[in-house]
Amino acid sequence: MFPKTTVMLVIIFIFQTTHLPSPVSGSDPDPIQDYCLPSHHTHQCKNSSSLTVDDFIFSGIKHPGNFTNKFSGVPVSAAVFPALNTLGMSLVRADFEVGGINVPHYHPRATEVAYVLEGKVYSGFVDTNNKVFARVIEKGDVMVFPRGVLHFQMNVGDSPAAILGSFDSQNPGSVKLPVALFGSGINEELLEKAFGLKSKEISKLKKRFGIGHED
Repeated sequence: MFPKTTVMLVIIFIFQTTHLPSPVSGSDPDPIQDYCLPSHHTHQCKNSSSLTVDDFIFSGIKHPGNFTNKFSGVPVSAAVFPALNTLGMSLVRADFEVGGINVPHYHPRATEVAYVLEGKVYSGFVDTNNKVFARVIEKGDVMVFPRGVLHFQMNVGDSPAAILGSFDSQNPGSVKLPVALFGSGINEELLEKAFGLKSKEISKLKKRFGIGHED
């Protein structure tokens, strides 16, 4: 037989490890119902009797969105597809004209799995040791970008390319480095010192990536 104090310590340990939130947990909370399409009137879930199969179908990414600098990104979140609400996932369709890029960016709240629909895309990410993992991926290939790491894509083929990205969060967030650095209002002197650029060069970048500018 184990001493009572040992048994009590084991019980406390089991309780703590199974009932307290994990310090490394960062995913969306588990849903407590099958689905929850929000009601705009009550801010609660719609009654299932008012739903149809069409509420669970979204057709907004059959075609590319509007292009800016040879790139188009169409997010599919709970904001445009309410059936995703509470389910802990979302999507994005990314289209590239020849030479188009998806600028270096990261998603603070989600891991992304990217599936190439068509074309050839130079795709990769940089880990926290500044090691680059990148190569050309083609139609049918799948690449994963771990949560919060910087990643990027560029169409290196001679025809349009398209990617479907899936996130393990209904609100993954997206921080695009050029805009975050030069379009957010960070002190100009700091940017000059950080990048070894002159004031005129910083001003040019801030004008290009300023708030309200789409890139």
